[in-house]
Amino acid sequence: MDEEVFPDAENVNSVLAQESSELLHILSGQSPVVIMKLCQMMPSYAGWDINLASSIPPAAAVTEHIKAVLEYFRVAKAEDCRNFLQSMCILCENIPMHLESRLMSVAGYENSACEHSSSSVTGGKSSSPPSEQLVKRPRIDYWPQYKAAVMLFQKRRWERLSERLVSEVQLENVWVSLRTANRGRDRPDQTPGSADKGGRTPEPDGDYGAMDSRVTLETFLQGCAGKVTVLVGPAGSGKTLLMSCLGQHWAQGLGPVPSSYLFVLLEFRQLNLRSQPLSLSDLLFRHYVPMKEGDHKKEAIVDYLLSNPEQSCWVLDGYDEFHSKLTKQEVQRELLDPERPLPVADLISGLLNRQLLPGCTVMVTCRVRDVIDLEGVSDKVGQLLGWGCHEIKEYVDNFFRGKDSALGMHAAELLLSSQHLLAMSSLPALCNICCICLEHLLLESRDPGRTAIPKERGSETRRKAGEKEDKGVQSEDPGEGSEDMMMDGTNGRAQLLLTQAQIPSTLTQVYLTVLGSFLYSDPDTRGSNDELITTRLPQSILGQYRSELCELTQLAWKGLEDGKILFMEEDISQDVLKFSIRTGLISQVELRREDGMLVNSYCFTHLTLQEFLAALRVMTSADVSDTQLKKRFSLRTRWTTKSDQRTVFTDSLHLFLCGLASPQCTSALVQLARTPGGKGGQSWVQRRQSLVLKLLKNLCHSNTLTGPKILELCHCVQESQDHQLAKQVVGTRPTLELRNIRLLPNDIDALAFVVNSVGDNGIGLDFGACSMELECLDVLPRCQYIQHLSFRSRKYDDKFAEKLSSILPKFTNLRKLEFCGASLTATGATSLASALPSCPGITELNLSDNHLKDGGIKHIADIFTKQPRLVLVKLGRNNSSLEAVDYLIGKMSLCLNIQQVHADGRKELSVTFSQNSDLHSHKKKSEPTISLLNQKWSKADMQKLAKSLAHCPALSVLNMSGSHLDVETLKTLTQYLPEINVTKKIIANDSCLTVEGLVILTALLSDCPAVVELHIRLQSPVQVSIVFSGGRQKTANEESKLLCLSWCGLLPSHLERVWRSLGTSPDLTLLDLSSNCFGNKGLRKLLDVLPGLSSIQEINASNNGIGMEGVLMLAGALCSHNNLTQIHISDGDSVILKFCPDKREDKQQQKIFRINNNKLLPSNITTLCRRLVQCRSLLELDLSHCSLTDKAIDNLMKVLPKMTSLQRLNVSHSITSTTGALVLIRCLTVSQQVTSVELRPQTESFIQFDSLKAEQASCRLTHCSLKGDNLERLLQILQQGPQLSDLDLSSNQMEDEGVKHFVDSLQQHKITSYVNLSKNGLTQQGLLDVANTLCTFDNVSGVEVSLGAEERCLIWFTQHESFVKTLSIRDSSLERDHLVRLAEILSICPSPTKLEFKNNSLQSDWIEDFVKLLNSSQRGFSINIEEHWIRSEEAVSLLCRCLDLSSNIHTIRVHHNTLHLSLMKSTEVTSISLTDCAVEGYQLASMKSIILRCPLLTELDFSLNSLGIEGAEFLCSVLPSLPNLTSLSIGSKEASVTVVEKLSEALLQATSIQCLNLSGHMISDTAAQIMTKMWPCLRSLNLSHCEWSASGGLQLIKALGECVSLEGLCLDCLRLNEESRMCLAQALRKIKSIRSLKLNKIDTAMGPLQADSVLDLLAAMEGLTRMQEIELEGWRMADRGIEELTRLLPVWTELRKISLSKNLISDQSGDMLLEALNSCTHLEELYLPSNSLGDLTAARMALVLPSLTYITVLDISENRIGYEGSVSLSKAIMCMNNLTKIYLTSVGTPELCAVAASLAHCPLIQDVGLGWNNCGDKVAVELARVMPLCQKLTRLDLESNAVSVSGAEALVRALQSCPALELIRLWRNKVSPGEAQRLSLRERRLNFSST
Repeated sequence: MDEEVFPDAENVNSVLAQESSELLHILSGQSPVVIMKLCQMMPSYAGWDINLASSIPPAAAVTEHIKAVLEYFRVAKAEDCRNFLQSMCILCENIPMHLESRLMSVAGYENSACEHSSSSVTGGKSSSPPSEQLVKRPRIDYWPQYKAAVMLFQKRRWERLSERLVSEVQLENVWVSLRTANRGRDRPDQTPGSADKGGRTPEPDGDYGAMDSRVTLETFLQGCAGKVTVLVGPAGSGKTLLMSCLGQHWAQGLGPVPSSYLFVLLEFRQLNLRSQPLSLSDLLFRHYVPMKEGDHKKEAIVDYLLSNPEQSCWVLDGYDEFHSKLTKQEVQRELLDPERPLPVADLISGLLNRQLLPGCTVMVTCRVRDVIDLEGVSDKVGQLLGWGCHEIKEYVDNFFRGKDSALGMHAAELLLSSQHLLAMSSLPALCNICCICLEHLLLESRDPGRTAIPKERGSETRRKAGEKEDKGVQSEDPGEGSEDMMMDGTNGRAQLLLTQAQIPSTLTQVYLTVLGSFLYSDPDTRGSNDELITTRLPQSILGQYRSELCELTQLAWKGLEDGKILFMEEDISQDVLKFSIRTGLISQVELRREDGMLVNSYCFTHLTLQEFLAALRVMTSADVSDTQLKKRFSLRTRWTTKSDQRTVFTDSLHLFLCGLASPQCTSALVQLARTPGGKGGQSWVQRRQSLVLKLLKNLCHSNTLTGPKILELCHCVQESQDHQLAKQVVGTRPTLELRNIRLLPNDIDALAFVVNSVGDNGIGLDFGACSMELECLDVLPRCQYIQHLSFRSRKYDDKFAEKLSSILPKFTNLRKLEFCGASLTATGATSLASALPSCPGITELNLSDNHLKDGGIKHIADIFTKQPRLVLVKLGRNNSSLEAVDYLIGKMSLCLNIQQVHADGRKELSVTFSQNSDLHSHKKKSEPTISLLNQKWSKADMQKLAKSLAHCPALSVLNMSGSHLDVETLKTLTQYLPEINVTKKIIANDSCLTVEGLVILTALLSDCPAVVELHIRLQSPVQVSIVFSGGRQKTANEESKLLCLSWCGLLPSHLERVWRSLGTSPDLTLLDLSSNCFGNKGLRKLLDVLPGLSSIQEINASNNGIGMEGVLMLAGALCSHNNLTQIHISDGDSVILKFCPDKREDKQQQKIFRINNNKLLPSNITTLCRRLVQCRSLLELDLSHCSLTDKAIDNLMKVLPKMTSLQRLNVSHSITSTTGALVLIRCLTVSQQVTSVELRPQTESFIQFDSLKAEQASCRLTHCSLKGDNLERLLQILQQGPQLSDLDLSSNQMEDEGVKHFVDSLQQHKITSYVNLSKNGLTQQGLLDVANTLCTFDNVSGVEVSLGAEERCLIWFTQHESFVKTLSIRDSSLERDHLVRLAEILSICPSPTKLEFKNNSLQSDWIEDFVKLLNSSQRGFSINIEEHWIRSEEAVSLLCRCLDLSSNIHTIRVHHNTLHLSLMKSTEVTSISLTDCAVEGYQLASMKSIILRCPLLTELDFSLNSLGIEGAEFLCSVLPSLPNLTSLSIGSKEASVTVVEKLSEALLQATSIQCLNLSGHMISDTAAQIMTKMWPCLRSLNLSHCEWSASGGLQLIKALGECVSLEGLCLDCLRLNEESRMCLAQALRKIKSIRSLKLNKIDTAMGPLQADSVLDLLAAMEGLTRMQEIELEGWRMADRGIEELTRLLPVWTELRKISLSKNLISDQSGDMLLEALNSCTHLEELYLPSNSLGDLTAARMALVLPSLTYITVLDISENRIGYEGSVSLSKAIMCMNNLTKIYLTSVGTPELCAVAASLAHCPLIQDVGLGWNNCGDKVAVELARVMPLCQKLTRLDLESNAVSVSGAEALVRALQSCPALELIRLWRNKVSPGEAQRLSLRERRLNFSST
């Protein structure tokens, strides 16, 4: 019994001998008591008791005793040895589990449960109680029993499988590709140590990152003990078969799994049936190998397994078929309870996550895409490699062994020549199917007159194949051989007629043929059994089995939808099931149910066959909707992600759908789709095929597909055999990029089908890190028209290159070849070099990042002359040296089209070539360049390089940056430099240059005439640049040279060496010695050599430690050297000296001494200024940012009168206190040359001087604290000072008290323009004090006050005798008392007064009282009061109240929300207006009584309101009572017919009306008939925007001819028919009195006026000689119209305004128009926007406009004026002294600086528009300069330009001098929102918004 259960029992003494070394180590760590007990088991133990019983026995003695014990039992009897091992396992601690189980197992083989130690050993005594020895025996006994049962199970399983094998399975012949395993960080490695593996030495793990690391499966599985190992492979690759083979090897004690382990093989397809939770015991004894013994035995086995988990190996096969998903634990969790039933998924997850049986060995098989689920738990991953040609051929030979040898040979030949069959055959299972298919085709191809193989035998073959499992089992065909085959009559060889052309051309057609071959094998085929089947196409046979196939395809589709591959008997009808098994379409599989019973289930022979049948269902059955098809139609990717949905299938459905959509498959599909009645389904099949092609077309146009999906798309298109689709794939993809894909020959074949559709357009293929066998290259030439071919991977080596070289000449269109990042050496380069001359079209070659070295690069360089079209060759990162670089440089003399040689250390190396077309063109060819970066040079290397360079053609640039150039190397370079032809520069940055090298290079400026500039920097980063003059040689005195020696650490002593090396270099113009160390002493040496530098223009001596002594030296040099004009000293470090040619009249030379950001002591100021007193030239002294103390300023003021040549003193950001500012203000009294003083502490401050005595000065003192004594001191200074044009005291904290003090003393100050007191904290009381100046000072012309956010307060002065005084008060929240005080002030004003109130929160009764108080005035008042509430009924009420309260109102008007009053003593009201103020007609009733009391009323205006019928009735009631009314205006916003109809009769009775405005109304025919009767009496008529009928309009226009006294006519925006237009022309010829004619935007019924209509209307104006104003906007009159208009202009000598926008005026016509306007000498307004005027018109403006001296408005926006035109325009503007408005929006040029500058000559300018011109900061800065000169400027529009923060800052600064300027628009400029907000807070007059 024991021999049967334990067939592999080991010898106990041998085991003890094997483990002695480890047992010695274990026993040495035990207690003395344990060791003594074990020693006592020896008969001679007594002599050792004393030594071992001692308290501290010697270690050496103990070791000797243990060795003696082990040696004794090693040769003792087996029974004694077993007893010893049992006792040791009981007594000892820390014995490894695997060792303990081995010892206990071997000790228990020949002992029963009740045996004890042999009496011969123990002397009849037991060394330990029996209970102790029996503790571990039960589980030791049951464990081998269960292992034996499992071994028997595995052997029988293998016997079942091996019966059908075609060839023997050998693990050492199965190849695995190693992959990188991603193990979680928190999961510890539970691999047993060397001591825990039973002496087995593990194979070390490696990080197999490359897929091409191949090992055998046997090698791969070694070292997997205690780990989780994953084996991946596609469906049909044989994973299940290999795992079964592994189990068989284990059962035989062979293979990588030790026989001492328990081998547990679980299939996921079986586990899917387990719906109930399982415990570990259930999994083993109910699911795996059942055990009928009692529960105590099972418990013992499980107990042992839990105690020794490392003694088990769990193989989990087919994870891809698992319905659940395994879970991963990110962190180590607690162990699972093995007795607790768990779901299968949790149980398996526990094994993988080490929560169950930690330390056991786990192997998992799955598909490649499922590996991602096992990331973090797998320790080792390997992928089964597909069969190569050798394995396939061997299998085919085995398959056809015993049959006709010629049949097998031809089958192998056909299989290896068909890409589809070859690709399928890489998988064992599909290879079997291919063999069956080929056998069928070959037998069919025989002559019909010969005997066919019996169908029964063929069906048996399929039946046996059908019994395989769907895991790659290869069946052995049971056919008897070739005796049943048709034989040749001569030699017995079969006549094989099948050719390659007869093999199916697509994968789909292959499967269609396979299906036919299976069907032909049915022994029950309809018809005679001995009937020959001679047709190869499957259409007819499909029709015969239509019903069976329909059910099978339905089953396949349902399984695909449900993710189901196993079917039960109830899923299939019995007839179809038998038929399917009989033909081999379906295989039978045994499954163990939950109750342990075995049942039959069924699956298709291969998953792809199920998918193919499902595709047939989709294409032939209406049961599958279009929506379901679209859902299933998607491209698969070979990249896997965690978000991918798991599926058991191979995702081949879409391929089969595409293949079935081809016309070649239509007839077969129609056979299946035909109805039982025989009716065809061809139209339905074609519709379904069209849908598939449409979906495929959409994918072809997608631009988001990755490389794997593009490749899959190519397969789909190939299956469809649609060449148009192939063109669409490559149409939007100039290069097909494939990355990290394992490519097979059939992939290249699919690419070829698509690529070949591109034609002569060419395409690129980019293979990046793609695994590719050499066989792929054999297929690659099928891809024609390839222009770009790229290979990037270390996998590509010399063999690959050699193979590639053999096919390169076949790519006749190849332009670019890349073989980079590979493993190419000189050997591979030789191969490529031999092939490349056969590719003359190549322009770019990239061989970088290989291992070519110098030899390989030379091989490539030798082909340069043979490749005439080369443009670029990259050879970097190839372990090359300078020898290779020198070789390439040498090629430049032989290959003249080399444009650049670039080498960067050992990294980059490239050669650029010029095109042949460049060589033969007339354009001058640029010289080549050489870049030799980061090289290590020796003197010999430099000599060699220099000699090579000397033979090179002229170079433009030689770059040697990053190289180490010592003195000797540098001398060698300079020695050979005259022989090297460099035209531009030599660069040697980062070259470790020293001062000695610097001196050597400095000599080049004098020794080498071609060198014109030398730039050297010795501190990091080192920079050296030698610049040459160019190709032509210049004489020395004509050249200018530059020497830059910055950051070189130069000392004074070094300067002397530099001067000597420089020698006589009179052409030196710029010398940069910045950032050195020569200090004041070196500066003295520099100033001493200045006389010798006759051409010097600038010297930079910054950052040299120059102190105040050096500053004084520089001041003295500025005074003594005539050509030294500017000295700039900043931050104590920056020192710049600027020179200009010497002038005889040195006093005319402007000189600048600038010292900024320095701390100047008072004594320094005195010394410096005294030194500068000696300067006789005009001088500017800049002391900005110097923080001058009050004492320093006082010292400055003492010396200032002596500095007679001083022109400007800049002390910006240098004044720190108000006291210092007041000291500087004293310059107004101590110097009569001061023209302006602008002082603002901590910001810009300067004083301007004149050479002569100034007549008046400008003074600005802001942001000080002018209170008390400070204000008093200022007033005293101002009283003693000269006359001031303006005085700005804003932002000085003066408040009411200070302002009152100032205005009280105003009479004592001589001010001619204005005083600015803004932002001084004024209240209403201060406002009244300022307003009082209107009556207390005769020369005060105006006061502006705003107490709102802008805090504005201005007092304006005038020198004229008669003027109107203006008081403007805004946003000041006035009260009634304030108005009373203002009325008192205004009542005593000696001059007429204009009063403007805006947004002062005034109430209606306050306004009424204010108007009433002004009644007593003897002078006229003009009052404008704007408040938001003055609208609608409130406006009417206010107007009535004012008329009631005041009898001196001359005119009263409410416009929008502003009340306008004109008051004059003893007068009556003559004009009442309510315009655009939302008045309704019914609200006018309250005015009736008021109007009736105004008999002298001459004007009534209710325009732009909503009068309605009530308003018309009101007018009808009052018009008869207004006998003097001459003007009535009722223009409307909304067209209404009722108003005019109601008024028409009343207007006819109002015979005094001469001016009538009916704009915007709708005039009915009735009203037109009535109103035309009053036309002859009118002098002005406005009918703009009116609407009427054709007849009514004709009547109105005709009546105009009777208006012989008409002076003003406005017909804007009218639509005239042809008849009305002709009547208008006739009327114009009759009206000779017209002075104002407005005909803007007149349209006809057909659109804009036509050319003839324009000419006709213009001709009608010929007699209008009194014309003063004409507007003809939007006429589009073009050149002919302008020509006609210019004929009229000389007659209009009184013309004041002309507007011609949007008239298509060309530049030439504009020139003609301006010439004609020369006679209009009274012209005031000229509008010419939106035309095509250009520089010619602008030039004419420069000649004509100066003579038109009255022009006030000029608008030429939206034209095409260029830079020259803007210059011409600026000349015209300079002569327009009366110009008030100019609009140059979008004129076509950003160069408007000249225009901006010309505005300085326009003292009256108020509004300037320069928007939408893309003007930059230059224009903004120029405007900022001009703005203070334009004191009346109120608005500046710069929107949509390119003004940055810098330009905006300049405008802000200029605004300080422009108190009248109200708004600058800066929307859409280059100012960020944050900066815009900052600038707006600083200056509220800047507007960055769109409104």
